[in-house]
Amino acid sequence: MKKINNVNVIFNYNTIFMKKSILPPIQTQLSSTFSRSFHSSPTPHSPFKPSSISLSQNTTHNTNNATTKKDDEIPSGPTQKMNLFTAINNAMDIALKSDPKSVVCGEDVGFGGVFRCSVDLRSKHGAHRVFNTPLCEQGIIGFAIGMAAMGCTPIAEIQFADYIFPAFDQIVNEAAKYRYRAGGQFNVGGLTIRTPYGAVGHGGLYHSQSPEAYFCHTPGLKVVVPTSPIQAKGLLLASIRDPNPVLFFEPKWLYRSAVEEVPIEDYMIPLGKARIVREGEDITVVGWGAQMNVLAQACQRAEEKLGIKCELIDLRTLAPWDVETVENSVKKTGRLLISHEAPKTGGFAAEIASTIQERCFLHLESPIQRVCGYDTPFPLIFEKFYVPDHLKNYEAIKYSVEF
Repeated sequence: MKKINNVNVIFNYNTIFMKKSILPPIQTQLSSTFSRSFHSSPTPHSPFKPSSISLSQNTTHNTNNATTKKDDEIPSGPTQKMNLFTAINNAMDIALKSDPKSVVCGEDVGFGGVFRCSVDLRSKHGAHRVFNTPLCEQGIIGFAIGMAAMGCTPIAEIQFADYIFPAFDQIVNEAAKYRYRAGGQFNVGGLTIRTPYGAVGHGGLYHSQSPEAYFCHTPGLKVVVPTSPIQAKGLLLASIRDPNPVLFFEPKWLYRSAVEEVPIEDYMIPLGKARIVREGEDITVVGWGAQMNVLAQACQRAEEKLGIKCELIDLRTLAPWDVETVENSVKKTGRLLISHEAPKTGGFAAEIASTIQERCFLHLESPIQRVCGYDTPFPLIFEKFYVPDHLKNYEAIKYSVEF
């Protein structure tokens, strides 16, 4: 591999991949590139049981044989029991089948990856489409940016979100700005970056972080966080087919513990659209990813102990986030709680709180609550004190309603 500083291509992938007919002819690449336009809208943990949350979903446009569905409707027809990582595997399998220009790359993805998300994909689609990379996050993303710029659909994996930071410059200064600096003539919208994030019970400071807020601050990127197998499949397919670079954060605690009957057909869930998991009238509770399981427990406890009816919203997409759904809910309930594992200072909860304060000030009955991780590195033996568990959220719900 030839070492080149500050470039998007770390070796001659044209030579390698055009032999395998993944890359289209250069005329097709340029035509495709010119035609694409920018589309964007602004506790101690216990092992999670399969979620009891209703997970009927939305899908939108029909792309690459994806099924168009009405709101709040998942595809009817055959289903298969999947956990989170097998649903992600199924989504990538469909993407590889439906898009001959798609590839999966990353550390150890050839044999299935640390969490087995890419297991068997190499044997199904070939070593030229599912392949290992050097242990170099900057190189992985730089290489994927180069492929996307040539019209391919790279699905790049960063093994743990904690190690995405060596690739930070490539993501925020190259991928996010590629279309803008080219005046819309070129783009890397085919790029999707998958990475597992969050607490896992024993990860310590280097395998437990939630860095989503860093990327939500960057125009040109979309940030998506699924909660369940049904969502993971639909959201990942939508992310892969979205005409913008997408970061797809996967809650690793749920890889095996979240289990659902997932439709086996091709479907997508729209990005930028939150979902109301349970309706209520006393307080709006907002979260995403693995924290939704925690919040569901807190809301259930609040109703059983205090008779408080919480409106629970799964944001699903953080950039762009669904302001309208949260705003309408808060105008109804008059109260808001946001919870995430990331540290409180500068966390994405602060952005939500600020926006809702601006839009709903005269409707608020109590101060907006943020229940988050502490402003410390993620601890190992003190993880159960660090994480914003259901009891912390329950107390915050109680405080807000009784304020």
